[in-house]
Amino acid sequence: MIAYWKDYHERLITALLQHLQLVSISLAIALVLAILIIAVFSSRSNWLTSLIYFFSALYAIPSYAFFALLIPLTGLGTSTAVIVLSLYSEYILLRTFTTGIQQIDPMVVEAARGMGMTAQQVFRKIQLPLAAKSIFSGIRQALTAIIGIATIAATINAGGLGTVLFDGLRTQSIVKLVWGTLLTVLLCIASSLLFKLLEKVVLKKIGLEEN
Repeated sequence: MIAYWKDYHERLITALLQHLQLVSISLAIALVLAILIIAVFSSRSNWLTSLIYFFSALYAIPSYAFFALLIPLTGLGTSTAVIVLSLYSEYILLRTFTTGIQQIDPMVVEAARGMGMTAQQVFRKIQLPLAAKSIFSGIRQALTAIIGIATIAATINAGGLGTVLFDGLRTQSIVKLVWGTLLTVLLCIASSLLFKLLEKVVLKKIGLEEN
């Protein structure tokens, strides 16, 4: 293990950074899209429910099959991987965001509307801050899911830690498999802890910190 790190640490670090970049871009796209969807359809529950069902159907597609379906359209490489990972994230984000907003006391929303706030103002100033815990929970769940799924993206030349894992399978190298698995798990844990810390900072800033 140590000897492999000494000889190939640059390759491992490169794969880790590729994985982090792939996941970060995908999650950022999914997060922006989720907020836009909620903002537009928060007052149209039927539309929002239909969209959640649509993304849940996409989420049910096995990653190998999803990649294969998109390759004729977007080709091999990062673009296809980002699209698939973003769509997988979207279902988790929409589900948790919607749950968080639905759990807000309706009287609070009605009071805001009674003060003359528009639907968009209510969303930005009332619903979004009060649903912050659910939003961060959804981000962490989506992040955990796509960090694992992103390893499969190595099969379509998208890079990442999957290159180490699949190379380990191809050469039957336990050391490569262990390093690939270990770095994937560490990335997952570190990312989750980072967002947990960020959540505490944001909740404290908006006055919703836990006692």
